[in-house]
Amino acid sequence: MMSKISLIYDRIRWEEKALIDSSRNMGLDLRLIDLKDTYVDVLSDRNKIKEIFGELSLQRCISYFRGLHVTALLESCGIHIINPFHVALLCGNKLFTTLALIKAKVPVPKTLIAFTDESALKALDSLGYPAVLKPVIGSWGRLIALLKDKDTAQALLETREEMRDALLQIYYLQEYVKRPPRDIRVLTVGDEVAAAAYRYSANGDWRTNVARGGRAEPCPLTSELEELALKASEAVGGGVLAVDCMESPNGIVVHEVNSTPEFKGLYSATGVDIPEKIIRYAIKVMKK
Repeated sequence: MMSKISLIYDRIRWEEKALIDSSRNMGLDLRLIDLKDTYVDVLSDRNKIKEIFGELSLQRCISYFRGLHVTALLESCGIHIINPFHVALLCGNKLFTTLALIKAKVPVPKTLIAFTDESALKALDSLGYPAVLKPVIGSWGRLIALLKDKDTAQALLETREEMRDALLQIYYLQEYVKRPPRDIRVLTVGDEVAAAAYRYSANGDWRTNVARGGRAEPCPLTSELEELALKASEAVGGGVLAVDCMESPNGIVVHEVNSTPEFKGLYSATGVDIPEKIIRYAIKVMKK
């Protein structure tokens, strides 16, 4: 009998191991598919593709573009994906995410967008220093820069121009939010807020990513935080999502939503069995 649920990956991390172990503990035969070793004939019969990937796939690729394209392919064959294509597309691009949050009236940091280095400098003059420059696509805090003054900004913008990367020449600029030395990661699973943790930056780094050495500690799940996280999740289409928030002087703001979240730090900080919640959610989605 074919496995009804598959896990698609391009590298097995702690999270994928945890999902595999949890599915086995629940008696589920989770089919594992390394996308690096897989090809698909797009003209194949839908049922043949379903024989490979099952009725539902947990898409866990580290590569955003690899995961996005296999999601589009499998959805065209009627296979459920966690998370769906439109969710992955929105969350994979910081500007698209911000626009969706604004439309849903979710509070976000002040954000400016520019399309040349010259207009980016003008935007920064309007925004003020310090400010934060982010790539529209990227994770783990890579290529995010704290711009403390105009000289720093000009040097980094010129570097981006020389890199000849079209995506890096879209300038996504945000205010530097005055906050405690931490942010908050909230994990939503469907219509449930599963867990929340404070993320503190490593020594010498202003970024709070656990992947960069930051540490996680439990964060109380207040009604305000739960409501905000679920509103942000709904704004981008829902699913298994990490909603990243900051405590600004005017209240909590959402600065990012991740559609292929790592949750090792959240799991270790809270003890919540996140892998089991994700597997149970996948079963629920498949039965709809």
